[in-house]
Amino acid sequence: MGSRKLALSTGKLAKLADGCAVGTIGDTSVMVTAVSKSKPTSGGFTPLIVDYRQKSAAAGRIPTNFLRRELGPSEREILTSRLIDRSLRPLFPENFCYETQIVCNMLAVDSINNPDIVSINAASAALSLSDIPWNGPVGAVRVGCIDNEYIINPTRRELECSLLNLVVSATKQNLVVMIEANADNMLQPEFLKAIKTGVKEAQFVVNGIEKLQKSSGKTKRTFEKQQELSEEVKVAIESLSQMRLKDIFKNHSLDKLSRDNEINYLRNDVADKIRLDFPTLDYNLVVDCFGKITRRVFRDSIFEDERRCDGRDFDDLRNISCEVDLYKPLHGSAVFQRGQTQVFCTVTLDSHESALKLDPLSILTSGLKEKNFFLHYEFPPFATKETGKIGPLGRREMGHGALAEKGLYPTVPHDFPFTIRLTSEVLESNGSSSMASVCGGSLALMDAGVPVTAPAAGVAIGLVTRCNENDTKHIDDYKLLTDILGIEDYMGDMDFKLAGTKKGITALQADIKLPGLPLKIIMEAVVKATEAKSKILDIMQHCMSKPRIVKKENWPVVDKLEVEPHKRSRLFGIGGINLKKILYKTGAHISPIDDSSFSIFAPNQQAMDEAQETITQLLNTERIPELEFGGIYTATVVEVRDIGVMVTLYPDMPPALLHNSQLDQKKIMHPSALGVEVGQQMQVKYFGRDPVSGLMRLSRKVLQASAR
Repeated sequence: MGSRKLALSTGKLAKLADGCAVGTIGDTSVMVTAVSKSKPTSGGFTPLIVDYRQKSAAAGRIPTNFLRRELGPSEREILTSRLIDRSLRPLFPENFCYETQIVCNMLAVDSINNPDIVSINAASAALSLSDIPWNGPVGAVRVGCIDNEYIINPTRRELECSLLNLVVSATKQNLVVMIEANADNMLQPEFLKAIKTGVKEAQFVVNGIEKLQKSSGKTKRTFEKQQELSEEVKVAIESLSQMRLKDIFKNHSLDKLSRDNEINYLRNDVADKIRLDFPTLDYNLVVDCFGKITRRVFRDSIFEDERRCDGRDFDDLRNISCEVDLYKPLHGSAVFQRGQTQVFCTVTLDSHESALKLDPLSILTSGLKEKNFFLHYEFPPFATKETGKIGPLGRREMGHGALAEKGLYPTVPHDFPFTIRLTSEVLESNGSSSMASVCGGSLALMDAGVPVTAPAAGVAIGLVTRCNENDTKHIDDYKLLTDILGIEDYMGDMDFKLAGTKKGITALQADIKLPGLPLKIIMEAVVKATEAKSKILDIMQHCMSKPRIVKKENWPVVDKLEVEPHKRSRLFGIGGINLKKILYKTGAHISPIDDSSFSIFAPNQQAMDEAQETITQLLNTERIPELEFGGIYTATVVEVRDIGVMVTLYPDMPPALLHNSQLDQKKIMHPSALGVEVGQQMQVKYFGRDPVSGLMRLSRKVLQASAR
């Protein structure tokens, strides 16, 4: 793969699993196992579970938590699990309802090569080698861009300098299965070229896995398909529902809730009528058959009517409205509404001490120690008129938030003096809430005065195809849908999300439900998304076109404080008590920048003024006389120590050390050898302050030498 070698092996470890493969790049190795149950589950979907876990032992580390062991999955582990899942799931047979688990076990990490790409390819190999029915293999590569050159599977350090972080999963015949990317405002032509490069390189991995499968793979097992209804019952359900479904989808006045209510009512009515003629039928099978008919009618209506269920053309956007500066106490806020998708975004600015600290393994693999900009995404159940528990974030919410964060991160200045926390709460959802979070988040950042390089927006592109599901290389007809609804995502073949500025692309995520799509469709989707993104930015510009310049009263402020070395003890106090008092009293936080300067963060200007007044009082409480370099002064001994005596030259002066080496002409080991006592006075000569420590330099022996 490029200039780096990917090694895939099997047959040595975890032999009891249905399939096992070990992937290695450099000194990074991951073992992936695949196990599937022998009995099907109900539900009509593929119950695939992917567990990617980082192991401290693989990096020669011990976990830093109290128990010193791996605990729950971190955000990075969850996001990588989703990346692997989206690369594998489209290639499972449609009726395969057997619970399958993919476990990615990190064996070794070299802090140079990222284990996520290794894990995708090893998972593909494990499924291909197993007897689990799967239409793979897939190959995955990461594409970076440094100095206009594309690099395949860049190292961690190369990735830090790269303008692009693109992960492409593809199967044979150059069919794309999954794309995930973040970029530093990359231009569209360069981005398209990177996708083509990634798909081409992925073919080498696919060919390698196929060779390994031929030599060491198991014969695929036959699986029991779910019980199906008879043709008589299917015809009856179709005759009762098809025309009524067409009328529902042609009624462009229906919104999400009313359309769902109409479909639910029709489903129950059809099930009741079928039950009268066929009383012994399983209700779940009837519902499943009705769902398949609904999907087919919905998709056919798009091709037949050349119009979508809400009356829009294929390239039309929903109605968009936005508003900023909603509540006075907030640093920045915005509401973005697109159709029936509504998000409320807020921005909070805080000191660098509030930066998000990463776990040790994430630091090792990503190179980032902390994040000064992060986005938290929330999707409460009321957004879709449902009830449910509100608790820890699920994998879906975490993935949507990470995608929106990638879309906005390139626009945020890296030298901004505050930590930025952006929250996005979905208040209504009918498709593409993550891309609405990019739009609302960009407006909220500008409302908070964050000097973003350019506004950003995002849009989702859907796809409806007519093809043989086992041969997506030859698609008879297809329609790309701009700014998709929730139903178009659910019943369509692709959810293609793209974010960026007017200039270029910042993030992309493609979830493909078919077993691969030709590059032509992917290229066209990028073009349509770019055009739609520009239209959305034009609409957003009417609300807010650039960051707010006039400061809000509640905005935090920062200032720089220069403190002479000999005054630091007065600023800190014993055990830092003065800094704690300032924090509790004013809310201002003081942190060091270098040896002589400090940064003051205050929640508002009033708190800053109060903190600066307190600091001035601390530093100027004592009247310090001007000491002349080379001057002779009378010192009073206030403490006797093993290394010398502590003396003061004037009242209220902090004691200064007169070292044993400067007490007398002859060498002494302890001040008691000279009979020095507390309260005794002696003449000393002042030689200024040490340029490094800021401590006084005093000497008694030089006066003895001059007296002689």
